Amino acid sequence: MTPLVQAEQAALGAVFLDPGQLDQLSPWLQPDHFYRPAHAALYTAMLKLQAHGHPATKVQDGELVPLSWLTDTVAEASEHTGGLTASYPHLLVSVCPQPTHAAVYGRMVLEGAIHRSVAQHATRLHQAARADAIRGDADETIHHAQVLSDVLADLARRWGTEPRPVQPPAPFAASAEHPQPVHEQLIVDEEFLLGCLSARPDKLLDVVGWLHPGDFADAGHKQIYRSLSALHHRGEPIDQLTVLWETQRRGALSDGVLDAERVLRICDPLATGGAVEHFGEQVVKASLVRTAAGSARQVRALADEESLAPGRLIGYALHALGPLDEVRRRWRIASGAEPEPSRPGSSPGVSPPASRIDAARSRSRPHRSAATAPASTAAPQPPLLDRHTRRSPS
Repeated sequence: MTPLVQAEQAALGAVFLDPGQLDQLSPWLQPDHFYRPAHAALYTAMLKLQAHGHPATKVQDGELVPLSWLTDTVAEASEHTGGLTASYPHLLVSVCPQPTHAAVYGRMVLEGAIHRSVAQHATRLHQAARADAIRGDADETIHHAQVLSDVLADLARRWGTEPRPVQPPAPFAASAEHPQPVHEQLIVDEEFLLGCLSARPDKLLDVVGWLHPGDFADAGHKQIYRSLSALHHRGEPIDQLTVLWETQRRGALSDGVLDAERVLRICDPLATGGAVEHFGEQVVKASLVRTAAGSARQVRALADEESLAPGRLIGYALHALGPLDEVRRRWRIASGAEPEPSRPGSSPGVSPPASRIDAARSRSRPHRSAATAPASTAAPQPPLLDRHTRRSPS
């Protein structure tokens, strides 16, 4: 028998011995918090009898509890579940260590319910994300993500803590991401989007506010988009060669994520058709679904960790949902459901200001250190090539 089942038995046994304990349990302990259906039915029957003013609930301290409290509770509970016998309440009474500890036993029951509820809703979110990934949709994922967030907030209130995200320590941190199957059409959409952005760099202004490199499922596509964004940020020209050079500077060619032929193919200037905003929205939507699946797995792993106290479990779970909330916000902006926040010094459809371009370009150039700078302030000599090729006077 698990400690949780023993806690449920002890809580019910305490109420059988002292019906007045319901006054401190009923405001926060609900029947669905009990794991065993028979225990939930007995607790429901107790609450109903209390609401109807059963004489046992009015017994004062030191007075005997009438036997009818046990028999009436079993009779009421038997109408909603099977397997209950008249002797079972006596067993519950016998295993209760101390009736005055009913609130403590009730919190044990609630703690088990919190772990169980978080695990169940995380599983539903993961299943919804898997299904949406196949359908190319996100509605069910968004619905179940909101349900999980609401459940965590409600459980925090019942437990008596604030529903705020808390970064878990190393033993409970997220493990390495599991590779998730990606639909072939999504890879095609990502390549087409990158090709359109390379051929029409002005369209980057329409997506850089809500489309992030991490939204791309393919590692190479992430690097190409980072390169496009960096060139755009510095106000430098964008074409096949500049993108290829930027990916090389970022190490994407040396580490094997990309090769030159693939970059040139994706950034082919002939890929000029298509609505950039539409394909960008598809990429963000797919990112939302993948992020939801990863967050759901992490929350489920936390819920399965029995050593976590409910307050820490709720805080860690909310932290795990943080990346999902961030992607969901950007997808709402991409789909037009939420306005894009204005960025300082920029406006939609306007090129980056000259000051930002100069600053970005200066950061991207190699600088000569002060130690190696020439001490003389004399005028610089012409390039060697000019001196070597200068004709002598005839």
